Amino acid sequence: MKRGKGEKKEKKNRDGSGQVVPLTEPVVIPTATVGTRSWIGGLFTRSSRRQDKLIDYTLSPLQEERLQRLQDRLLVPFDETSPDHQESLKALWNVAFPNVNLTGLVTEQWKEMGWQGPNPSTDFRGCGFIGLENLLFSARVYPVCFRRLLLKQRGDRAQWEYPFAVAGINISFMLIQMLDLQNAPKPKCIPGMNFLKLLEEDENAFDVLYCIAFAMMDAQWLAMHASYMEFNEVLQATRNQLERELSLDDIHRIQDLPAYNLLFQ
Repeated sequence: MKRGKGEKKEKKNRDGSGQVVPLTEPVVIPTATVGTRSWIGGLFTRSSRRQDKLIDYTLSPLQEERLQRLQDRLLVPFDETSPDHQESLKALWNVAFPNVNLTGLVTEQWKEMGWQGPNPSTDFRGCGFIGLENLLFSARVYPVCFRRLLLKQRGDRAQWEYPFAVAGINISFMLIQMLDLQNAPKPKCIPGMNFLKLLEEDENAFDVLYCIAFAMMDAQWLAMHASYMEFNEVLQATRNQLERELSLDDIHRIQDLPAYNLLFQ
């Protein structure tokens, strides 16, 4: 499986809270490409500053209940000392590489899945436990699509590919921002309002939307002939397409999104 450039020796910087933040100095890659190298919490800063038209609306009791449960999930940090979180991480490995024994929770093996280092727990600081839940949901509910994305099985690939697991964390982070889910008590943007209609129909709408977004991102990646340093542009294009699809008049269920079919191709 191809690695993202710099995946073996990722240079990172952290603020006082331990949050991974973008490097301030450019890093020169052997191919003379120049740019920042921190993947978590820095890639999507520019697009997160977009200003959507603020709107107000009334939630149905079911929407309110399901939104609250989803927002509660966003508040759960990944805890590497939690047995449940450790088991979830092991479960992700086992479904990704069922014939390969994992030697430990901190091991160089994790880089084969596309984590930045031997300890994947450090990569969750930009998103929390929901990032792992999203990856596990994808692996269990759409296993064929999951393995296709994990192993980069389709398309004319770049020499330096995006690291799978860290890309997944960034997609979770992007969706949380795009849907304004951290805004209490409810999203104030049009994509977030339209998403709540889907959530009313399916409690797993966020997790399914994550799977769609990942498949859509990979399709954008191939269409744009992108390489490692262009991931931010690909993620922005993915967000733009998702926002357009969420705004269509005939979208009443998550399955109505045109990109839903990407999960089965």
